[in-house]
Amino acid sequence: MFKKVLPFVFIISSLSINAQGTIKTMVYNLLEFPSAFPPNRAQLLQNIFDEYEPDIFMVCELESEAGASLILNSSLNDEGNNYVMAPFEPSQSGDPDHQQLIFYRKGMFTLVASEVLPTPVRDINHYTLRLSTTDQQTDPVFIEVFVTHLKSSQGSANKQLRLEMVQQFTNRLETLDLNSFIIFAGDFNLYTASEPAYQELLDPTNAIIMVDPIDRPGSWNNNINFQDIHSQSTRISSGPFGAGAGGGLDDRFDFIVMSQNMQSDPKLKYIAGTYKSFGNNGNCYDNNINSTDCSGYFSQALRNNLYNMSDHLPIVMNLETNKEIVLSNDDFLVKNAVVVENTVVTDKLNLRLDSNFSENISFEIYSALGQRLLEFTSESSEYISIDVSQLASGVYYLKTNLPGSPTFKFVKTF
Repeated sequence: MFKKVLPFVFIISSLSINAQGTIKTMVYNLLEFPSAFPPNRAQLLQNIFDEYEPDIFMVCELESEAGASLILNSSLNDEGNNYVMAPFEPSQSGDPDHQQLIFYRKGMFTLVASEVLPTPVRDINHYTLRLSTTDQQTDPVFIEVFVTHLKSSQGSANKQLRLEMVQQFTNRLETLDLNSFIIFAGDFNLYTASEPAYQELLDPTNAIIMVDPIDRPGSWNNNINFQDIHSQSTRISSGPFGAGAGGGLDDRFDFIVMSQNMQSDPKLKYIAGTYKSFGNNGNCYDNNINSTDCSGYFSQALRNNLYNMSDHLPIVMNLETNKEIVLSNDDFLVKNAVVVENTVVTDKLNLRLDSNFSENISFEIYSALGQRLLEFTSESSEYISIDVSQLASGVYYLKTNLPGSPTFKFVKTF
């Protein structure tokens, strides 16, 4: 069964192994999930996932463990048992309705440890993930994931509280291995790069240096020069929803920052150009994200879902590793079920499927910005050749529906 997004054909060809491990991350302030209006937000979230399919999904404003289970079972695992969630921890900082959590792709990661860092406002949640690689016993790749929701609103008192929260994180850096791969993500509620919390976060004298992947310092609030990275608010008015903020898209509140080593270390490296305010076409200043005036790369359907889902946009960022990622879950063990022959292509992307693997495999091709361009199913063929001649030149990613399967990167040239 094929769903046609771009034309393609199948032919038989000879292949050899060439895999690239890619990890897709997303952080999202879900806005009082699940109680806030409208009532169908688990479905809206599923639709948003269908456009990006993160491997690590980090959330803010989660109200309850029941809400977390709703995300896992209805939004993420609608097509099978592909995701796992970390343990839900009740608040230790006095804000029980605004919690953080991560969900991660089953088989791609193992949760090694989790902890709560209490702060004067809200918890910072810390998770240690081990990437499932062929040499994980001898040279493991650990990712330290911190998720936060800093104090909101302007004013010196709130700036001080944001600073104190970040200091809890930077103090924790002193106890980690200096070569750790670290992600610090969430709703930072920052208005300008000169704010003490942002300066503390990126202080080069910290035990582990953190960097902002896009390096766009400035006064982000109500500044049209930063309209392409604004993430809040998706709505001019919050009136129809009874929750969240209005005012249109004019703040960069949501962030993913990372340890400096992820700029260059091939074991785990940021893929330049993949950090995006997801759904923001760069032309929606002080407007509703779903306005027809904001058309562009991100579709109207996606922007409608984002408008209804939350007053924030997700932030996405892709990482790559030079390690071979392998599936390692107890439910469905498979290795090298898919082999990609040519990672630099002009017309045909050639695949081979393991003859011992009897299940049909679904494939999807994504752009570097996470937009799904093509999808199809293997239909029990050992050899597949996909016509990608109509794709523009650039970097693309091939994903399968196998839990924990690596993502394959290829480059389309003319």
